[in-house]
Formats: sequence, C-alpha cells, structure tokens
Amino acid sequence: MIQAASVDPPTTKESKIPPRLPQQRRQVLAALLMAWALVASPAAWAEFSGQVVAVLDGDTIDVLVDRQPVRVRLAQIDAPEKRQAFGTRARQALAAMVFRQPVTVDEAGQDRYGRVLGTVYTAGVNVNAAMVSQGMAWVYRQYVKDKTLYPLEADARRQRLGLWADAEPIAPWEYRKMRKWQ
Repeated sequence: MIQAASVDPPTTKESKIPPRLPQQRRQVLAALLMAWALVASPAAWAEFSGQVVAVLDGDTIDVLVDRQPVRVRLAQIDAPEKRQAFGTRARQALAAMVFRQPVTVDEAGQDRYGRVLGTVYTAGVNVNAAMVSQGMAWVYRQYVKDKTLYPLEADARRQRLGLWADAEPIAPWEYRKMRKWQ
C-alpha cells in the first residue's frame, strides 16, 4: 500500500504568496485597470457606418449595421418632442436628410436608455449641426461639448428659422419637466 506523506502547511516565512495589499490600494488598482480597459477597448468611442432605416423623432434614428438596427441619439442637440410644437417638423427635417441614406456615426458613448450617442454625418454634412442651423433643434446645454453649435443656434434664432418662428418656443427639457408633473 502507498501511504501519502504528510505535508505541513508552510509557515508565513516560507510562504511564496505576497502579503495582501491594503484594501484601498486594491480598489485604486482595480479602478485603474477598469479605466484602462475602457480606453483600450475597440468598442469604446468607435465610429461606424450604415444605412438609416428609421427616424423615430427629431434626434433619434436607427442605423442598420451588419443587418442589425442600432439606435442612435444625436449627441449635443435636443429636438422638440413628438407632441410638442415643431416635433413633427423636426422629425421630417431629419428624415429628409438621412432616411435611407448611408451615414457615419462618430460615437460618443451611451445614454441611460442604452442608445448610442453620436454625431451623424451623411455626404460630408454634420447632421447634428444641420438640425440646429435649420432651427429644428436646440443646443443641449447640459451635454454640449462642441461650442460651434451655439452660433448656429443664435443664427437660426435671429432668422426665426424652424422652431424659432414660434413667439415663445419651449425647450424640450422644459417641456418634459412640465409633462412629468401633469
């Protein structure tokens, strides 16, 4: 019969396992690794192309990518809601530019609803900026990074284009607040 030799566990001095890192250092290391993974990830801040297969409203489209629709929310702008004044016209203006057209989306992340946030281009035109300059969308002040959108909005307002033809236009974020309390 073969008998197993008894092995005593190594003492602390004999152990090759490094001592545990203090909790705070481990948390910092984990956070740095996660940040690096997000930056290094090919899916983070990507650019993709496809054909627009649906225009849901004045700032949301579906782009067909690899036979799958990807919902895209035009970043940094906010178009009137469907039931709001100029909501239908904003949707029509966006559809006239992109429906059934090839587009490129410069992705800027995701919103809380899982939609891709991005700047949309078709035939070399920045669609987000075009919606603002036509008076079909506001600059979304809470999320804007591209400061060149402000003068486009000011010009549309001065010329009373699109929603700026209304005597007292209501920003979509204000409209949503009012509807929430009703």
